[in-house]
Amino acid sequence: MKPVNPDVSADTATGDDTAFDTAFDAATDAVAGAATGTADGAASGTEERSDSATLGMILLAAEELWPASLAEEWDEVGLVAGHPSAAVTKILFAVDPTIEVIEEAIEWGAELVIAHHPLLLKGVTSVAANTAKGKAVHRLIESGTALLTVHTNGDSAVGGVSDVLADALGLQDVAPLTPAADGLPEEGIGRVGDLADVLTLGDFAARVFGILPSVAGGVRVAGDRDGLVRRVAVCGGAGDSLFAEVRASNADVYLTADLRHHPASEAREAAVNDRPYLIDVSHFASEWLWLPAAAEALGNVLSDQGHEVEIRVSTTNSDPWDFILTPGGD
Repeated sequence: MKPVNPDVSADTATGDDTAFDTAFDAATDAVAGAATGTADGAASGTEERSDSATLGMILLAAEELWPASLAEEWDEVGLVAGHPSAAVTKILFAVDPTIEVIEEAIEWGAELVIAHHPLLLKGVTSVAANTAKGKAVHRLIESGTALLTVHTNGDSAVGGVSDVLADALGLQDVAPLTPAADGLPEEGIGRVGDLADVLTLGDFAARVFGILPSVAGGVRVAGDRDGLVRRVAVCGGAGDSLFAEVRASNADVYLTADLRHHPASEAREAAVNDRPYLIDVSHFASEWLWLPAAAEALGNVLSDQGHEVEIRVSTTNSDPWDFILTPGGD
């Protein structure tokens, strides 16, 4: 599949095969430095060091960062394939556990893929290799590659998907849209916060476009381009179930993905003083931002524990769309 291209203009975003730009390379280099456990000072002052890590150790570190108890009731998170006693020296982070991602991990020599989206969210009666998911399961097991799902627990946790999105947008005084039932006050689904300065909706949308990896869908906006916004609600991934919480938060604009026609239309009809405005982005792009941050966080935990594990963010763009036609560039 095509690699992520975060440096394509709004008029030409096509999801083509352009390589990562310098900014992404710098971000992933920083992740690699933190994740290998060899960064300056990582092991200083430690007389004994255990370089090897098992999958079981990785699972404990992941639970520390993204507790399974934070996952929504309908979700399926945790270990999908792999033996806890297996050694892990390389980890690949990805949004989707597609066969392309799995092959990328195998080619690199990763013993573990940590994916945001579940491979097996709904019940299955077969994992025969003549189906897409069955082929993925077979490829994982046959290659000795483990798969860990960090989904809504990764959304809800501190430093999770929406936290990273809010931070990238420069939001301040951030709080969850829906606080976690069994978590810290700052944990939960979605985030709401304030911009340091008031922006027009058009300028804010341009900021959104600038921070996301460019994919074919681009950024869709509903509202007055010159309308002023300061309070911003965000939810990485599909967030059209949170409109009641968004209205209660008094947000001027709501940024999320996968906005369907009817929920979006109803939200616009129910708007007060035309607010909240809506910004709809790619599901993949909205969650991709979390990957470098998550990789760095896990690398830091493992480094503190004395483990040398190389961590990389997948270069596979699993956004399903390849190009988009628009009536004009403005």
